Amino acid sequence: MVSLSSSRMFQLLRSHIQPAGHQSHKTRLVTKDGHCNIEFGNIEYSNHLAYVVDFWTTFVEIRWRFVLLLFVASFTGSWFIFSLLWYWIAKSNGDLSGQNRTDGHVQCIDNVNGLTTAFLYSLETQTTIGYGGRALTGHCAGTVALIIIQSLIGVFINCFMCGIILAKISLPKKRAKTVTFSDTAVICLKKGRLCLLIRVANLRKTLLIGSQIYGKLLRTTTTPDGETIILDQVDIDFTVDAGKDNLFFICPLTLYHVINRSSPFYELSADTLPQQDFELVVFLDGTAESTSSSCQVRTSYIPQEIQWGYTFLPIISRTKTGKYCVDFSNFSKSVRVTTPHCVHCFETDADQRNHNDHNRENHNNQEKHGIDNLGFQVIDIHDSVDITKM
Repeated sequence: MVSLSSSRMFQLLRSHIQPAGHQSHKTRLVTKDGHCNIEFGNIEYSNHLAYVVDFWTTFVEIRWRFVLLLFVASFTGSWFIFSLLWYWIAKSNGDLSGQNRTDGHVQCIDNVNGLTTAFLYSLETQTTIGYGGRALTGHCAGTVALIIIQSLIGVFINCFMCGIILAKISLPKKRAKTVTFSDTAVICLKKGRLCLLIRVANLRKTLLIGSQIYGKLLRTTTTPDGETIILDQVDIDFTVDAGKDNLFFICPLTLYHVINRSSPFYELSADTLPQQDFELVVFLDGTAESTSSSCQVRTSYIPQEIQWGYTFLPIISRTKTGKYCVDFSNFSKSVRVTTPHCVHCFETDADQRNHNDHNRENHNNQEKHGIDNLGFQVIDIHDSVDITKM
């Protein structure tokens, strides 16, 4: 009985403790792995024809289970359809078993005596197996035309299906799987400014060339006219110490957004941040060095995933052999640091410090240079003038 109550108490405590980086179940537009949570409804039937016209993109974007089903259905279906045609030719010529054959009967296809053998001959023809048991005799013009048509259609199906599989394997979004963002964002002081920080890492040693980083703040706003705008988008500028564009993305980078008067986070504070309703979507665009294909990596953060007064733990170190080591166990971990309660508090303290520094500087200048007396007239004294003469 005591063990049961202890276990229940442990479960209750565990339910009230939320570890850092815990993902909230709040509905968001962009999931943590970059998928867009959006659904299109009431689309006119005529618009569905656009998917048929752009069939290549449609086949490339469908799920693998449907690609495999299409693969099996296209080959099996073509073999079966042409087997019916071979069966019809053999039956019309009287080559099937059980048909009355006259003396001197010339077969169109050898060893095609039924539908099963016709299917096997169709499969052997299209896959160019050629066991040698079944073959054309060359005495029927229809069989020559049909084998040419089946061979051409078989080549087309092979090229199309191989192209779809190769395109799906080499999709740029697969490269994006090896680029990861930190589970949470933090707000702290960086170089004397209050900033929002996000960490991003490239898990491959191959670079992303021409990488660009930017963000969008999604929130519901109301215009002065009373119009409610759902998913209103506001640009968020992110920079790193190495610059904004053309990053040397070989090791994890820390992105930061300066919270100033032009930032949409200017009115936030440590108390009001968890009660906000917005979604911060971060984008990273780049070109894969190995495949030269462009890719985009996305993730999102909601207010509950932004920690005020924290900073990320360092993860890059140097070994004794001179190599640089990245410890991904601390990639999303953060530690509490001294941070102003709000942006206004930080600016007030900064203005006060600037005012004190300015007064101290003026005081030092007065002690060093003295005070100008406007009652004296400034005149030039030339070296050629001898002031001792009367």
